[in-house]
Amino acid sequence: MIEAPMLAVYAGFFLGVALFTVVVIDWRQERVATRRTLRGMEASGMGDGFREQQLEVPVFSRLIRPAFGTMGRLARRLSPAGAYDRIEQDLVYAGNPPGWDVERIFAFKFVLPFVSAASIFFLFTFAGISPLLRMIAAILFFFAGWYVPEWLVRSRAGDRQKQIQRSLPDSLDLMSISVEAGLAFDASLTRVSRNIKGPLGQEMYRVVQEMQLGKSRADALRSLAERTSVADLRSFVGAMVQADVFGVPIARVLKVQSKEIRVRRRQAAEEMAQKLPVKIVFPVVLTIFPSIFVVLLGPAAIQIYENILGPGATGSG
Repeated sequence: MIEAPMLAVYAGFFLGVALFTVVVIDWRQERVATRRTLRGMEASGMGDGFREQQLEVPVFSRLIRPAFGTMGRLARRLSPAGAYDRIEQDLVYAGNPPGWDVERIFAFKFVLPFVSAASIFFLFTFAGISPLLRMIAAILFFFAGWYVPEWLVRSRAGDRQKQIQRSLPDSLDLMSISVEAGLAFDASLTRVSRNIKGPLGQEMYRVVQEMQLGKSRADALRSLAERTSVADLRSFVGAMVQADVFGVPIARVLKVQSKEIRVRRRQAAEEMAQKLPVKIVFPVVLTIFPSIFVVLLGPAAIQIYENILGPGATGSG
């Protein structure tokens, strides 16, 4: 006969797994539907097929999404103050990937802790682990499941910002060459967006689109600065806005900004090189030195042992 607490754990486990599966399926279907809609918009130019593209979203996804919104709002109330704005900003830094939104992230934060805690408790029960260790592991996995979705978003945002940082000097060089060759600033941005692959090219293309839709150059560049956490790109945007206001030649500003960014990159590399000897001390002390001591002092220790206890002490022992 199964006891009532264990029955409750089993029921919570299977319910949590079911909810987690539903959330994952909805997230996957949303990504597929969004990509299909974007391809249809590019092919038809937002024509009559847009309504059909929207109706292709699975009925299952459209029916259960309100429940995800409820779970997301509940998890938002349980989260610390400012967590919603922080995750929203991290999603902007991550490029707003399809199928990722704040409500869905909070739905994951609501479901995943219970699934992970119930799963580890369920496995440890069958493994015969003591109840105390089961409770400790369940608590640890509960908090880990709460922070994992936010950590994934933050990790993706950090990777994207690093890619922007790496490709920024080459983009400014290409932009400077294009302006010196006679192209306007808008045309140089278009060339950069076509030739530079990755997140920075996408952001430049978005700036061009915003200017084509009627947004001023300064506002479009400021919006670019708000979508990134790269200090060099924000400095570039500030310099370009000031150059646009005061009428400074853009080619000169681009050349100066490119040179300064490369200097800062070299200084950052030198700083990391200076930190390396300090960081390598602990791995060396913990891993390499013990092996060296065993090799160098081992024979001497054996000789000292034999001399103290007399000849044949090692063999007789």
